[in-house]
Amino acid sequence: MSYENLIGLSDVRESSVAEEITARALKSGSLDVLATPEMIRLVEETAAALIEKNLPPELTSVGISLDVKHTAPTPVGMKFRAEVKIVSVDGRKIILNVAAFDECGQIGNGVHERFIVDAKKFQLKANTKLNR
Repeated sequence: MSYENLIGLSDVRESSVAEEITARALKSGSLDVLATPEMIRLVEETAAALIEKNLPPELTSVGISLDVKHTAPTPVGMKFRAEVKIVSVDGRKIILNVAAFDECGQIGNGVHERFIVDAKKFQLKANTKLNR
């Protein structure tokens, strides 16, 4: 099966910086600004949702690589968003350009890779680790 038809698809998701997703709260720093792990979480959520809604129901994607820079702080109360775009497909590997923005401009960017898998088979394979 070819997934070339996914190239060019994009999506955006938005959130707001709340106290519970600051660097201080998530222990990724000591300041009351958007935590890098939360920015990355929204980027990955957006990418996963974009791909999944364009696949048959038995397939999903898993993240395999993430190279993202967090370049500017966002304070509590400000909105931020993740933007993703599929730029390349190599077999079942999907490559996305990703970026994050707050109300003042870009706060992060990078590349995210995901791999298309059969959801049931993948979960069964993962679960075999429980029997070791």
